[in-house]
Amino acid sequence: MKIPAKFVQELRNKTGAGMMDCKKALQSSDGNMELAIEALRKKGLALAGKKANRIAAEGIIESYIHAGSRIGVLVEINCETDFVARRSEFQNLAKDLAMQIVACPSVQYVSVDNIDHGIIEFETRIESEKEDLLNKPVDIQEKIVSGRIEKRLKEMSLMNQPFIKNTDISIEELIKQHIALLGENIKVRRFEKFLLGEGLEKKEDNFLADVENIINK
Repeated sequence: MKIPAKFVQELRNKTGAGMMDCKKALQSSDGNMELAIEALRKKGLALAGKKANRIAAEGIIESYIHAGSRIGVLVEINCETDFVARRSEFQNLAKDLAMQIVACPSVQYVSVDNIDHGIIEFETRIESEKEDLLNKPVDIQEKIVSGRIEKRLKEMSLMNQPFIKNTDISIEELIKQHIALLGENIKVRRFEKFLLGEGLEKKEDNFLADVENIINK
């Protein structure tokens, strides 16, 4: 089937895939744009997995300050080349990730793999001692605790969060899509949240104590 060049270019603009890949995808889908996009996406995601071990040392540090200036985030996202780091798609991804972190108060780590073993042990101990497990058989207790811990760890992991702009995909899937689109490995290296006043002991006036001090002078 002969595919018009404008269709090939349109598919390339939508997916970032190579011209020949776009042409083949359109030919195999009889010119159906949506099916061609789906085919390229599947192929792209497969390629994204192969790129996941490539060194990503370039990138940007993005910031996001929420309305009211009471919470902010710095996030470092890496890619392989400065060329990709300057592309709008990569920079928009970094902005979305910074906003995502602010929107998820329970997120403390990039992925489950980054969670300290001591934290996992602590969470496991808390779950194991909950009253609703006391009268259940040991094997049932272990299964329930395991399921709860898995859920809890995912709540703490950025990669496992539903993307706030499209809850049908996770942050991990969002990054894989951009790996396929941009052709480079992409990693979220680290992030830091800043909460106004966090860690400070706010001074509160104790009226009764002040009065007592004055009387006893």
